[in-house]
Parts: sequence; C-alpha cells; structure tokens
Amino acid sequence: MEQMKQLPHVVIAGAGFGGLRAARALANAPVQITLIDRNNYHLFQPLLYQVATSALSSDQIAYPVRAVFRRQSNLTFHMGSVTQIDLENRKLTHESGELKYDYLVLALGGVNNFFGIESVTKHGLGLKDLNDATRIRNHLLSQFEQASKESDLERRRAMLTVVIVGGGPTGVECAGAISELIRMVLYKDYPTLDLNDVRILLLEGADRLLLALPAELGKFTDQVLRRKHVEVQYKALVSGYDGQVVTLKDGSVIPSATLIWAAGVRASPLLDPLGLPQDRLRRVEVNPCLQVPGHPEVFVIGDAASLNGEDGQPLPMVAQVAMQQGRLAGRNIHRLLKGEPLDSFHYKDLGTLATIGRNQAVARVAGIDFKGFLAWVVWVAVHIFWLIGFRNRVITLINWAWNYLLHERAVRLIGPD
Repeated sequence: MEQMKQLPHVVIAGAGFGGLRAARALANAPVQITLIDRNNYHLFQPLLYQVATSALSSDQIAYPVRAVFRRQSNLTFHMGSVTQIDLENRKLTHESGELKYDYLVLALGGVNNFFGIESVTKHGLGLKDLNDATRIRNHLLSQFEQASKESDLERRRAMLTVVIVGGGPTGVECAGAISELIRMVLYKDYPTLDLNDVRILLLEGADRLLLALPAELGKFTDQVLRRKHVEVQYKALVSGYDGQVVTLKDGSVIPSATLIWAAGVRASPLLDPLGLPQDRLRRVEVNPCLQVPGHPEVFVIGDAASLNGEDGQPLPMVAQVAMQQGRLAGRNIHRLLKGEPLDSFHYKDLGTLATIGRNQAVARVAGIDFKGFLAWVVWVAVHIFWLIGFRNRVITLINWAWNYLLHERAVRLIGPD
C-alpha cells in the first residue's frame, strides 16, 4: 500500500465508455488510479430508450464499476460527484473532499442541450441517464392510466399524444419503440381506449432524418416510421412547452402531455469555469494527443473533447469515439511516464447503426449501406456484444426474444423516478 502511494496518481473523472477504456489501458502501468463517478455503475447509454419504453429493466444496461475492476489492483473507485476542477493546483473537489492528481483524464460526458429554451428544460423529458429513462417510462404509463379514466375527448387525446424532438438515432429509436409499445402491448392493457386517439410525432429541424447517414437511409427510416403510425414533421423547430401544449416557431401548436427531447447534447457544465477554449457544444478543444493546451498532464476525451477528424469536421459525440480516445489517453499517460513521444488520435469509424423497431434498422459499415432485417440483426449482435457482463447479455437477449415472439414488454411498472 505504501508503495502505491508513492506512484504517480492518475485521476479519471467519469466511468462511461471513455473512462473505462482509459482505466483499462493503464492496468499494467506503474501508477495509482482513482476512478470517480457520481454513480456506482457503468451505463450502456445506447439502450436507455429501451428502459424508457418498458423493453428492458435498469439493471440490464448497467453494471457495477467495482465489479468491472475487481481484478485491477492499481485502481480504486470513488463514488461521488465532482464539483470543481482546479487545473493550476492539480486537484478535483468532490462532495466529500479533494483528490490531488499527477495526471487527469476528464471523461465527464454530456448533458441534454435544450438550447436555452427554459420552458422545455422545465417541462420536457430528456434521455441521458437511468433516472431520465425511468421518468419517461413512468410518465408514459401514467398518461395511459389517466387517459383510461378521462371523459373529456380533447384532454384524453392530449394525454395520448407523444412528441419526440430530434430526428437523430435517439429520436428515431424512441419513436419506433413507443409506437410498438402502444400498438403491440398497451392496447391490450387498455381495451377501452381508442387507438385512433393516439398520436406519435417526431419533429426534426432539418429536412431529413439521421443526418449522419446517407439520405437514402434517412428516407427509408421515414417510410418505416410512417408505417408504424409515427407522424414525421420536418423544418419543425420547438419554441416552447408548458407541459400541455408544444409551440413551434411557425406559431403552430400541438396539445400534448409528453415531450421527449432528443435534439442534442452538450458537454458537461463542469468544464465551463475552466477558462479553456470550447466549441459551440461547450466541448474543450484538445490537441491531437488529447491534451489540454498549457496542461500536458490533463487529457479530455469523449463527449467532453472537441477534436476535428480527418475530414476537418468535429468528431461526433458517440460511444466509439469515447472508447478509442480512452484507450489512447491511457497509453499516452504510460508514454509520458516512460519519456516516449505521444501518439496522435486517429478515429476509426466502425460504422453507424440505428434501429427503427421490430425487424427494421439502418446501417452504414465500412462504407456499405444496408437496411431492413439484416441491419436489425447486425444492430442486435453489436449491442449484445458491447454490453458489459455475461448475465446482462443473456438476460437482454432473452428479453428481446420474449418481446419479439410474444409482442410483450415485461417492465410495465410505474415506480419511483
């Protein structure tokens, strides 16, 4: 233990995709690692929408951090919220004290970006963590419970109207999953409700869906969603939401008791007071080695980092960027310890996938576009592979098979948010 205290101290803030890979990359390095996160689990964020739509339970997409690193002797996990970062004095302040560091990896992730629309911030439902997903599930199910007792037609229709804002992968996946939840499952639970009163609207500010994918795949996604009774509206910009009515910038209104915000994310607000150069999404600008200019001992990765790819465009805020950057940050700290030159980051795009629901997905892998059932099978395989924990993989696969064969959603529970 005394020998560990004499080793260089690496603090990794954030146990997401990037933080975990950075810690693993330092497993054999002569360092003492402290991994800090406000939660005691690693969250598989790409499947949050499945918790929100009653397909999976929370414990199937989360895994205890301490279990992940049980065999890594040079790492200590600290559960706590970082409240302040002091680059000059090389320390992090958290709710129960301070952590001093020799090297720092900031893998703080992102938060919902409501673009300054205060009413949406107050009344809308974001989808960035388990609490968000549980809140959406509770809200959706509660609206159906209330609608089943509501005699006023207009109020009932508003309760059964779901507005999803943002036509990226999260918005598309939410829209498809909510439609299937309602039309394959909830209609059996609430036989007195008329499905004609149900509306699911997907609002996108651009002129097509899934801007990160080719236009043809966006068009296919639009067609599939419409077959699933999702109304897709383009050039639709939200200007306000009071909890009952969604207002668009063109002045039109949509009575709805549910607005799910999937229109964008920004980097963690913890980065804002640091006085470092940031991009429009508040990500810290880093050099090609992922270091903060002026602070070579500090690495920023994942959704917190702003770095251009080989095409000159900022790298996307997706899991595969965070994982690759996490591994490089760990290796570069090891190289600093050995006095070796650092490696630059080169992003390897492994492909983009988005599921639209049962049997339907779109994908672009290795420059090849495909869609429909084949893309859906690839989506299932990839997500099962990247889930942490054998138990989680098996149970998730069983749940998906159950849902697929029987048109059921097992986690239809209204509980505490």
